Amino acid sequence: MSAYIIFILLAFLFFTGSIMGWILEFFYRRFISKANPERQWLNPGFLTGPWLPLYGTGVVFLYLLSLLESVVGFFAEIPVLHYGLLFLIMALLMTLIEYIGGIIFIQGMHIKLWDYSNEWGNIKGVICPKFTVIWGVLSAAYYFLLFPQLRKLVAWFGAHPWFSFVVGTLFGLYLVDQCVSIHLGSLIRKRAAEIDHKAVVNFTQMQQKLHLQHVSIHNTTFFSNKVEQFDQFVHRAPGR
Repeated sequence: MSAYIIFILLAFLFFTGSIMGWILEFFYRRFISKANPERQWLNPGFLTGPWLPLYGTGVVFLYLLSLLESVVGFFAEIPVLHYGLLFLIMALLMTLIEYIGGIIFIQGMHIKLWDYSNEWGNIKGVICPKFTVIWGVLSAAYYFLLFPQLRKLVAWFGAHPWFSFVVGTLFGLYLVDQCVSIHLGSLIRKRAAEIDHKAVVNFTQMQQKLHLQHVSIHNTTFFSNKVEQFDQFVHRAPGR
């Protein structure tokens, strides 16, 4: 199998996982999430399109791990130990992916797409034991329900190479969406910083004119802090 075919297959798995993850989070935030008490339909992702890269990356690695497990078959003679260890590895792998993704957004873009700060045992509000367990449950569902279907899809994809055109189209749309969303986020953050600066300068001038030496401005990053939460942008309604 050529490197090109392998890349196309991995891209196919990535977009399949990204779209399915977006659908899962879309309904989770509507009916279950405590962060949406109004029960509104919200876009669960940073991007405009219906994809979550974290899930796409997870599906790629889980698929490769499942293939490896089918070949190696560690502890295959003890089913309970076999599946328990497999799903533990999958849960830890997804937690690691979630941590890396969260840190990249926090340090690189100063955006926190999710917050587990109120959960027990959380690390930087990005990962926590509760959601590691949830990842384990989702990994079991993936292995028994999704993985067999993905193997059939990959086999079908290999027999119909023309479908690579669809994957290429999705790849192009995804790259454009990502560039536009990142650019928009940087513009909003830059504008908020400018408003903060103007607010401080105007208040200082007013203070000097009125001789209000006992009055001071304590929050010099009001708008930046609001943008830091990024609620209006991250939780915007689909299609906006």
